[in-house]
Amino acid sequence: MHLKDAARAITRYMKSDIPVMMWGAPGIGKTDFCYQLGQQTGRTVIDWRTNLRDPVDARGLPVADLENNVARWLRPSDLPFEGSDFPDDSIVFLDEINTASPAMQVVAMQLVNERRVGEHRLKKGVYIIAAGNRQSDKAAAQRMPTALANRLAHIDVEADVDIFCDWAYDNQINPMLIAFLRWRPALLHDMAGQDLRAFPTPRSWERTSRIIDDEDDPLFLQMVTGLVGEGAAAEFIGFVRTYRNLPSLDLVLSNPNGAKVPADPSARFAIAVALAHKVTAKTFEAGMNYIRRLPSEFEILFGIDAVKRDTGLSHTQTFVDFSTRNQEVMIG
Repeated sequence: MHLKDAARAITRYMKSDIPVMMWGAPGIGKTDFCYQLGQQTGRTVIDWRTNLRDPVDARGLPVADLENNVARWLRPSDLPFEGSDFPDDSIVFLDEINTASPAMQVVAMQLVNERRVGEHRLKKGVYIIAAGNRQSDKAAAQRMPTALANRLAHIDVEADVDIFCDWAYDNQINPMLIAFLRWRPALLHDMAGQDLRAFPTPRSWERTSRIIDDEDDPLFLQMVTGLVGEGAAAEFIGFVRTYRNLPSLDLVLSNPNGAKVPADPSARFAIAVALAHKVTAKTFEAGMNYIRRLPSEFEILFGIDAVKRDTGLSHTQTFVDFSTRNQEVMIG
């Protein structure tokens, strides 16, 4: 399922205190998703990377209680055990759980099933989310012991271009990149035929967005290749050139009925997203008039993306008219 559905499912599991395991390929945003879920539910997220831990990190160090002739275990400072300062409803995020050592997976088993490690017990409202890659992802993942697996609900998550673009608008990702992935959604995440060093994922595209302003650098192609791989980089560079050769957006908005309309499909995606990124309440109608000269799918792309970027546009008459024309899409 995509991450929006995963959020709904995990929130429901959370209400019933059923710990969950998210499975998914590298780079699709499992870790960021967990932090976003924490924000949405008002919970503190404790990122506890099991593959970087030893059992003593969870159980604590032994100290001698000479008065009673026993050993006590000092409580770890970075888990929400009883007596800690963490909020009672924290989320413990056991990331990379299936690349952890066998000894750590035994610790995770007790943490998940008994909500304790040794004498240290989790606070009553703490919720556990685990995450990891599948063995088919070639990411050093190992088979999860069935005794641990059976203690978790399992969700397979996958990349989704609409969800990525929603996130991209909220995080100031370059609109050129959003337009490219709208045009080539299959390249949002693609490990097939890659050398598995650099390949396209939501994570690597976000990093690509950071260097787009360096497009005039002679090494730009190699720089992008180093992030998303050769094939995806070549397509993106070609799209960048198309994007830069679009008609002036100011001209389009000042003369929506006379400005040139591109014929190339990639250019149409580019101008629809570029306009969605630029329009204001005053120019929304002009942008809509221009984009309606293209096939209807570009009007829908423009209208929905413009409102995602600026929710205030949903209160305009232009958007009301757009919604009326596209009732089936809006309801769906």
